[in-house]
Amino acid sequence: MTAQPSKNEISTKSESITANAASRQPMCDEPTFVRILAETVADEAPRLFAVVQEYGERVDARIAAWGFAFPDHTELVSTDRTCRMVLDKPENALRGFRNHADHISARIIWHDPTMATALNDDDESSQESG
Repeated sequence: MTAQPSKNEISTKSESITANAASRQPMCDEPTFVRILAETVADEAPRLFAVVQEYGERVDARIAAWGFAFPDHTELVSTDRTCRMVLDKPENALRGFRNHADHISARIIWHDPTMATALNDDDESSQESG
């Protein structure tokens, strides 16, 4: 029995692979390859977060930007698409979304998919798409 490849054998860099990819044999069958790719994507995925602007002290709030936190940098885009940033870390974006004169603070909220709420028939969002 041939040993199955591990996700450590999947390269995230293409420089040495592309030159001779056509002449190499597949490392495993399709289902195994798809599983390895899915594991690699899960391990390498950036963390998703939002920059939330808070008006006053918990009076109201809005999502002002979405970001991806990679191990070595952060990328962010404002929800109105007028601002894009590449930063060292997510917290560095906060200054651009604060306005103390107008009592607007900003905070990072990390995406937690378990916190999602189901849309119901009365939700404006579900009516706009239908």
